[in-house]
Amino acid sequence: MKKIAVLTGAGISAESGISTFRDAGGLWEGHDIMDVASPHGWHKNPELVLDFYNKRRRQAINAKPNAGHLALADLEKYFEVHIITQNIDNLHEKAGSFNVLHLHGELFKSQCSRYSDLIYDIQGTELCLGDMSEKGFQLRPHVVWFGEAVPMIEPAAQLVSEADVVIVVGTSMVVYPAAGLIQYARPDADLYLVDPKIPDFDFRRPIEKIQRTAASGLPDLVQRLISRIEL
Repeated sequence: MKKIAVLTGAGISAESGISTFRDAGGLWEGHDIMDVASPHGWHKNPELVLDFYNKRRRQAINAKPNAGHLALADLEKYFEVHIITQNIDNLHEKAGSFNVLHLHGELFKSQCSRYSDLIYDIQGTELCLGDMSEKGFQLRPHVVWFGEAVPMIEPAAQLVSEADVVIVVGTSMVVYPAAGLIQYARPDADLYLVDPKIPDFDFRRPIEKIQRTAASGLPDLVQRLISRIEL
C-alpha cells in the first residue's frame, strides 16, 4: 500500500470557521500573538492565556470538518495516510482520520507547566487557574508557543521521507521548522500543493500547484489519486 503524507496548515481549518492570526497582521482576535502564544505571555498573564484558549476551545468544539478534511479521511481507505498538521484543533479526527500528528500541540489537551511530559485530556472547554498536574504545578495549554522547541518535528520528517506522495494544504510555508518538512520528501515522490494563495516558496523541485481552497481542491485531488489505483 502506497504511503501519503499530508501537511496541513491554518487554511484548511479556516474553511470550517476556525480563526487564524496571520491574516490579521499578527493579531489574533484583538490580542497581540506574543501575549497569548509565548512563554513570556504565559508568565506575564496566565489568566489571559487560559481565557484565550478556553475561547478557542468553545469555538472549536462546535466546528465541523469541511469537504477537505472528509476527503483526506476517505483517502485512508486506499492508502496509508499520515496527516501532519500545524493546527491545534481536532477537525481531522472529527472527520475520521486516524493517523494525525499535531506538530504544534492539541487544543483539547493540557500539560504540566513544569514537567511537559505530563499531558492530560481536557474535559469540556475550560482550563482554569488552580487546575494542577499530579506534581502540583499549574496546567497550561498543550500548545507549542513561539520560542519553544517543536518536539514532533523529527517524527514528522521521518513520515515525509517515507511517503510516495506528499500533499501540502492551506499553509503559508513561512512557519519553521514546519515549512522545511517538504525538503525531506524522496526525489521520486509526487508532490502536490493545494491553496488559493500559492506561497512564494522555493520548493526546489517540481510540484503540482492547485490554486483552490482545501474544501474545493482536495476532493478532486483525492479522486484522482484513487482512480490511479483503480485503473
